[in-house]
Amino acid sequence: MRAYKRAGNAVVVVVLIMSVVLSACSSSSGAREKVRLGEVARTIFYAPQYVALSQGFFADEGLDVELQTTAGGDKTMTALLSGVIDVALVGSETSIYVYQQGADDPVINFAQLTATDGTFLMARNKQDTFEWNDLKGKAFLGQRKGGMPQMAGEFTLRKHHINPHEDLELIQNIDFANIASAYASGTGEYVQLFEPQASIFEQEGKGHVVASFGVESGKLPYTAYMSKGSFLKKHPSTAQKFTNALYKAQLWVADNSTERIAEAILPYFKDADRNIVIRAVQRYKEQGSYASDPSFDQEEWSNLLDVLRTAGELKQDVAIDKLVDNQYAEHAQTNVK
Repeated sequence: MRAYKRAGNAVVVVVLIMSVVLSACSSSSGAREKVRLGEVARTIFYAPQYVALSQGFFADEGLDVELQTTAGGDKTMTALLSGVIDVALVGSETSIYVYQQGADDPVINFAQLTATDGTFLMARNKQDTFEWNDLKGKAFLGQRKGGMPQMAGEFTLRKHHINPHEDLELIQNIDFANIASAYASGTGEYVQLFEPQASIFEQEGKGHVVASFGVESGKLPYTAYMSKGSFLKKHPSTAQKFTNALYKAQLWVADNSTERIAEAILPYFKDADRNIVIRAVQRYKEQGSYASDPSFDQEEWSNLLDVLRTAGELKQDVAIDKLVDNQYAEHAQTNVK
């Protein structure tokens, strides 16, 4: 169990205990509680989520999770704040943005899915050796300003003494959903891509992965499940059952081969080649991108704040206990076998 712990009040504890009884009743009766989940992207980076769906872990907890893809962090957060979805899978930085705007109903992170950046640096031309200085003077197709992929990318570039706004031609005016197609059509000499798109382009000869931003930027609460504080107060048992299912999936991913994980998530990537899915899962597993459990720790949160600070997006430091509630993760780790 990680060092950070947020104390829950007695009422929440009672509700969580009652949720076990309610979960058993709902499972036996066949009735499931609907949860509207919005993911910021469809990517193998989120493999444990698709495992939780395909292996029935959400269903076992009495949940009927309705998944939709809302491409881009801004769109996903808008859907959450407007009540279109109940739970958002999105970068933790978005909860900080909402907090900085003085929201009366802040967005709370309650379960972590990924622990590193999930993008890879792809070069259009094959390079026998790669040095970060090779990027200087080149056209770099990056991600949306203020989003975690772009900020983690800039954080890495600066670590290698590259000013992304002065030392290269940074392209940021392309919508998240269209970045891959823009690169395929000839925009940029380098691009920052998630899997499986990176492996697809390698197979098609459109580019070559030369580095991992996940390895370079370190541990981060990169993508997490979050809800409005009001939702969590009203539905603590829902959050607990959701987190239980996620933790079961995380344990399953840790214990199974890349081939078996690929088979479990293939229904969510119907047009993807099986070998590409296996390769992508392997890349993420090898660099520790899949969080081993749903909890957040102080070191990761501090690293997140450093990334935002370097990007000029952090107005003030935000303590972890303002926007993270670890009680659901801690309960899952104690009780899920």
